[in-house]
Amino acid sequence: MSYSTTNPFTGEVVKTFPDATDDEVRAAIAKAHETFLAWKQTGFGQRAAILQKAADLLRAESEALSAILTLEMGKLTAEAKAEVELSAQILEYYVRNAEALLAPEELPVLDPAEGRAKVVHEPLGVLLAVEPWNFPYYQIARILAPQLSAGNTMLLKHASNVPQSAAAFEDLMKRAGLPDGAFKNLYATRSQIELILNDPRVQGVALTGSEGAGASVASIAGKALKKSTLELGGNDAFVVLKDADMKKTVDWAVFGRHWNGGQVCVSSKRMIIVDEVYDAFLESYTKGVAALKAGDPSDPETTLAPLSSQQAADDIKAMIRKAVEHGATATEVGPAVPNRGAFVQPTILTNVGEDNPARYWEFFGPVSMLFRAKDEDDAVRIANDTPFGLGGSVFTADAKHGEEVAHRISTGMIFVNHPTMVKADLPFGGIRRSGYGRELIGLGLKEFVNHKLVDVVDIDAEF
Repeated sequence: MSYSTTNPFTGEVVKTFPDATDDEVRAAIAKAHETFLAWKQTGFGQRAAILQKAADLLRAESEALSAILTLEMGKLTAEAKAEVELSAQILEYYVRNAEALLAPEELPVLDPAEGRAKVVHEPLGVLLAVEPWNFPYYQIARILAPQLSAGNTMLLKHASNVPQSAAAFEDLMKRAGLPDGAFKNLYATRSQIELILNDPRVQGVALTGSEGAGASVASIAGKALKKSTLELGGNDAFVVLKDADMKKTVDWAVFGRHWNGGQVCVSSKRMIIVDEVYDAFLESYTKGVAALKAGDPSDPETTLAPLSSQQAADDIKAMIRKAVEHGATATEVGPAVPNRGAFVQPTILTNVGEDNPARYWEFFGPVSMLFRAKDEDDAVRIANDTPFGLGGSVFTADAKHGEEVAHRISTGMIFVNHPTMVKADLPFGGIRRSGYGRELIGLGLKEFVNHKLVDVVDIDAEF
């Protein structure tokens, strides 16, 4: 599969890593299962102490850890440090809340003859995580923290372009005191995913990635009768109503579309603006995008990162050309991006007609689609005209009305007066082609547990 670190700013191949062998994969499964049998008996206090130590290490080593993110996928230094901190916060969320969230639930039975019934939440066993490159640490923390807290163990197949990030997180967890085998990074091939999921000791898979990857892995899991959760693509609507505070709205729009180089499932990809304020928004938004500074991601003055690879940049440029072939207008914005590095010139797509397939695509880079809505109802219609359903936002001076509009938009997450937000204490997940299942908070914690009924029937009965 060719695991390698390639600097997306310089194009330099820094280091390559050999694929795992089948024997290494089988050994990792065996060790993970062996460790699970002990880990599931480990008390919440001990589990929490390890997660807290990992959070402490993340913060203490933020400089070195964030530098790996910048090296491997071109993340801005400030954004890399923010990702390290968010990962620490996720670990700490479960340190503080896992035991209470997994407490047995007494059931209010209708008939005393049913006995004393409760539901307990028990771990399933070894799990596989298949994760993407755009948030190399956060994606691990988002699945690892809740599943370790629940008593499961985990194998990781990370993206092939962030091998050092994956190894760094595994090493960090070992130094935090996690037992050997509880979390193992594997430079696995695609065929080895099938090997892992067909092993009876492996109980499920959590994937974050593309629709194609999700469909493939879910199919393998389904045939093996294993549970899967999928966090896939998004095409988030950014709805602007006529009374929105224009400056605040534009500032959030520029940020919401271009953070992490625009390579975010929940970035604001479709700007849907009611007719009365469309022209004013377009003018201000164009100026805001033009003010972004593309350059070396390690330079604190840089505000627009390169894409993760030259191939990713080439793919986005090809998508822009196809959108134009189908009738869209593409306007390049701002000073020319550097010739060096995997950059894409920030581009605004307008006149994306209802017969243009591009309106249903996910542009994973600095490309914005702007839609003029006739009125509020039309804006909601356009927002819901998508195969995805991950995040979204509504901007208005009337927060109460904004909430009413938010309820009309079909998606997994929706925010009023803020782009889709990612926090340690908020659930994450979508519907339709954006996947199924939830991560974070109690919802993510209970995705891979056995909700077991225990009913003590202590009565005399005649049979």
